[in-house]
Amino acid sequence: MIKWKQYYRKIIFALGLLAVWTACSTPGKTNFEEELSINSSGERVTIAEIEIGIKDFIAKKTEENNGYFPVKDENHDLKMKLVRVHTEYLSNLGPDSHFACVDLVDVSGEVFDVDFFMEGEPGAMNVTQTTVHKLNGKPFYSWKQKEDKTWFRVPLEQSNNSLLGVVEGSDNFEFYYSVQIPDIDSNGKMWIPIPESDPFQQIELIKIETELKSEIVEEKTFGNKFRFFELRKEDSGQSIELTYKVSRKEKGPYASPEPDSEVYLASNRLMPTGGRFEEIAKEVLGPKLQESNLIQARALYDYVIESMSYQKYGDYGNGDSNYACDSKTGNCSEFHSFFISLARSVGIPARFAIGASIPSDRDEGGIDGYHCWAEFYADGKWWPIDISEANKYTALATYYFGRHPANRVELSKGRDLMVDPMPDSGPINFIAFPYLEVGGKEVKAPSKFSFTRIKS
Repeated sequence: MIKWKQYYRKIIFALGLLAVWTACSTPGKTNFEEELSINSSGERVTIAEIEIGIKDFIAKKTEENNGYFPVKDENHDLKMKLVRVHTEYLSNLGPDSHFACVDLVDVSGEVFDVDFFMEGEPGAMNVTQTTVHKLNGKPFYSWKQKEDKTWFRVPLEQSNNSLLGVVEGSDNFEFYYSVQIPDIDSNGKMWIPIPESDPFQQIELIKIETELKSEIVEEKTFGNKFRFFELRKEDSGQSIELTYKVSRKEKGPYASPEPDSEVYLASNRLMPTGGRFEEIAKEVLGPKLQESNLIQARALYDYVIESMSYQKYGDYGNGDSNYACDSKTGNCSEFHSFFISLARSVGIPARFAIGASIPSDRDEGGIDGYHCWAEFYADGKWWPIDISEANKYTALATYYFGRHPANRVELSKGRDLMVDPMPDSGPINFIAFPYLEVGGKEVKAPSKFSFTRIKS
């Protein structure tokens, strides 16, 4: 009888792991109150109860270990904090036996996917084994089936995300910024953002080719700098060619003093806070309103991924949170503006940045427009996120929660930019391509980005 029971459990375990491996690779949706199994006492067990059980276990161990949840396996000895329990991936392995995928963040800022094997009933659950499955979305192992239909772990070769647009570690390239002044019928003014060096990118201006004169002006709130041109009608058709050498590092969570709430919790013209954004955020978070900002930010991140579709039609590309909320579509600017409005509405500081994403699958050529991203503040760190890329490539959803790849360049930060001199029309919404104003109105200046990767 005991042998039959053990064999039965192995079969259930195998089926469970197959389902979980597939699910963890391709996120799905599950009704939070859905019945998961019947326990050994014949009582129904729900996903909600299993989630409570795993959270209670983590909370207890965290309290016992000075505010960190310890995770140790054959290769790791980590101090972690909870980010997310993947309720959609919970699997029943038999009566009172369960499997869960849990996202935890180490003190270093690395995000780990940890496999939990649990025995017992909710409220009295013991974790029998924890195994680090993924680092920033990349698996260390997979599952294979034996001839007797049971399953075992096998290590994977180093995962490579380059085919999904990601260069990890570092990247070096020349970045070319080209502008042509259109036909203008009166005097105009133009601002071009200047990429700045910071701990994650080193910028060197190699060459500027133009007959036009310019001066460097500053925007103080976010620390942006701009090349400012005063244009005449006779300047129509003139070109500007800027060449930069860029050395970029992959960006992870980084320590920072508490940000200015008057800036990073503020309402912007097209990125408002409160009202329906507060209502939506609170509805999405539900009981998580009592959790940490890190857990809340992950829930809002997942909500935007799941609720929005990356589509370029209609009045997209303005970073308008209301448009994103109504249409549930847009480009990167809508995805991140919507997240920032939601996050700020529940007290999570967040900020916007924009630049260009450098192709990973070739070493030279054109770049398809600008790209933007966001960061939020939690646990004493700024956390980089890229929701629109996570929406396109769901396999990288964990990676892009806390990571920006090396193959990009940041051109400016912030919204409603108060430059000096100021455009007659008021603050600049955001800027990657030049902002050209003629007669108090914005005029598009034909522009393009291109690059050449520097081989070491």
